[in-house]
Amino acid sequence: MQNLLLFIDKVSTWIGQFFSWLILALTLMISWEVFSRYVLDNPHAWAFDVMSMMYGSLFMMAGAYTLSKNGHVRGDVLYGFFPPRLQAWFDLILYFLFFIPGVFALAYAGYGFAADSWAINEHSNVTANGPPVYPFKTILPIAGAFLLAQGIVEIVRCIVCIQQGEWPKRGDDVDEVDVEKLKEMVNVKDEDIAKLDALVTSGKGTK
Repeated sequence: MQNLLLFIDKVSTWIGQFFSWLILALTLMISWEVFSRYVLDNPHAWAFDVMSMMYGSLFMMAGAYTLSKNGHVRGDVLYGFFPPRLQAWFDLILYFLFFIPGVFALAYAGYGFAADSWAINEHSNVTANGPPVYPFKTILPIAGAFLLAQGIVEIVRCIVCIQQGEWPKRGDDVDEVDVEKLKEMVNVKDEDIAKLDALVTSGKGTK
């Protein structure tokens, strides 16, 4: 079971990392458009629509990746003080009450939007000869499906935590700075930090 959970984590991670390259593409495109508009006096009417669709695709396809890393925003004022089992119960209830219905609705409605968009060969009407919209709308059901799959993984993790009393391990990825590992790398000990703090405190006291 754990191997299956980690495999889906890896799929979500790979998809998130793949679509993260849109950040580079967006940076290059915006830079070129600014140069073209203000230096060459040759703006492109379709540029804003394309940028919006690229950013929207990045945002949508990063959802499952962020969930796999437990990185979505959470009201952690009280949650962080709860024992793992109570955290898992809260998460499990909220997944069934809000997450599953919401994401299922996203995937279902997104499929309808994408199908209609392909059927009419939809293009942006913000500008004349706007770029096609149907590839972007196709992202909606795809992102919803991946997010739903990752959500099921998180529900399984909640059940495992309720049974075992601790959260199961997640896959490794780019995480926040590990302070302890950083201390080891630069050969800094807790005693040295305490001495430095005492020195700073004593220096403030003499002023």
